[in-house]
Amino acid sequence: MTLLRGIVVHPELAPFVDELPPFSDPYEDIAATRERFRALLAATPADRSGVESRRHEIPRADGSALTVEVYRPEGAGDGRGAALPAVLHFHGGGYAIGRALPGQDKTAIELCRELPAVTVAVEYRLAPEHRYPAGVEDCYRALEWTARHAAELGIDPERIAVTGNSAGGGLSAAVALMARDRGGPALAYQSMCVPDVDDRVAEEPVPAGADDDADADADDGRDPRTNSLRTIRLAWRHYLPEGVVADAYAAAARATDLSGLPPAYVLVCDLDPLRDPGLAYARRLMDAGVQVTVRNVPGAWHGFELYAPETRLAKETAAHRTGHLRAALYPAGSDGGSSGSPLTGPVRP
Repeated sequence: MTLLRGIVVHPELAPFVDELPPFSDPYEDIAATRERFRALLAATPADRSGVESRRHEIPRADGSALTVEVYRPEGAGDGRGAALPAVLHFHGGGYAIGRALPGQDKTAIELCRELPAVTVAVEYRLAPEHRYPAGVEDCYRALEWTARHAAELGIDPERIAVTGNSAGGGLSAAVALMARDRGGPALAYQSMCVPDVDDRVAEEPVPAGADDDADADADDGRDPRTNSLRTIRLAWRHYLPEGVVADAYAAAARATDLSGLPPAYVLVCDLDPLRDPGLAYARRLMDAGVQVTVRNVPGAWHGFELYAPETRLAKETAAHRTGHLRAALYPAGSDGGSSGSPLTGPVRP
């Protein structure tokens, strides 16, 4: 490990620390932030080989429509062969950005191809224009729609999972709770990567004399380049309606009962302020009798794979997540794709 300004960075990631951009408030001009994000996406188009997709509009009660994009392996999962499992993918981005360009959701495409599975990318409403519960209600609506249309989508309704990173991980946890509480579609698995499940992480105290925003990155003495606490605080500030205390569907860690939930995967990163809340949530799931796989990425910060995608650490982290999702959706003895094995690649317990 490499020591940088009081933190221990994984040696593969140390060369990338200096490439991290300085902090800027993404909500100061959210339209401009989203436009910059779209431009970055457009500069690196997704590899869609072997995958096809179709966009669908799901009506809401107010007459508006929720857009989902359904990705499937070419020639599969649409009634022309055996039904495939389904994965609902909720993107990250602080509940405010992160939406892929049409047909270009790289995570959905990779899961579709590598599992294989029908993957549903959900374009939920974004904060701050649409605060809680708009986004999570959209995600749950997408789950209900997917289960209801399982036959025409070529989906096995007994093998539906939810997954997401960061805010998307928090949404995955919340949707699992909603499905249980509302008697909704049964989930086979919930895969949560660096999940934002507890709004109380944004309430961590600031040292005496420090400015609440300007010095938030240094709350725990870590290098501000790898500490995303300030951004997390802003995300919760803009996601929750003013004056509203989060409930379990906003922040899953607020739930008092975690029993009866589907098996879970929880991935955290060593240097991420979301690490401890994520681990605490995983432990509470275990205590409630839920089967949980936990993975901690040593010496890594929140979103490290965006800056170091070609490192062995990033590739092994992605393979670990995908492998356990595959194992859940293709139980022992079933066909887990071209390899015939539910766990492939460098997957480690």
